[in-house]
Amino acid sequence: MLVSNILIIYSSVHGQTRKICEYLEQQLEAVGNTVTASSIDDVPDLAVFDKVILGASIRNGKHNPSVYEFISHNRVMLEQKVTSFFSVNLVARKPAKNTVETNPYTKAFLEKTDWRPTLLKVVAGNIDYQGYGAMDRNIIRFIMWITKGPTDANTKIEYTDWAKVETYAQEFHAL
Repeated sequence: MLVSNILIIYSSVHGQTRKICEYLEQQLEAVGNTVTASSIDDVPDLAVFDKVILGASIRNGKHNPSVYEFISHNRVMLEQKVTSFFSVNLVARKPAKNTVETNPYTKAFLEKTDWRPTLLKVVAGNIDYQGYGAMDRNIIRFIMWITKGPTDANTKIEYTDWAKVETYAQEFHAL
């Protein structure tokens, strides 16, 4: 069995991307890999890892600029490794928008960077209006109103398809 030393980096605003990364970490360790998870704000030396996963959430329609800065500063090293990128967003809750080819945020990511990871994925996030500050809650409710999503201020829904995340871990492990 091929095992690797894997780094999982997350850019998470409200915690769902970090939660997905923790699940990936568990899945990848269960098959013998050594896995380190890190916030994008505190990434260890990439040189010691065989594989790298970068997960980033969408906030106000964009991935955090630190995601693109990280890629820009580490592109040469990333291109020498097996890598993956996944975007976490609420648009992916819709069946017609939950693939790399159909998700607007994944398309925008590919337009904004020349880095081409070995594996790309898109994962649906969650809504927890009570867990947001007033401004984020109102912005997200407005976006949900426009996109015909839930707007009740007490809404708490996890759209993440954990079976899909498990399959993603298996695919990444096989690379």
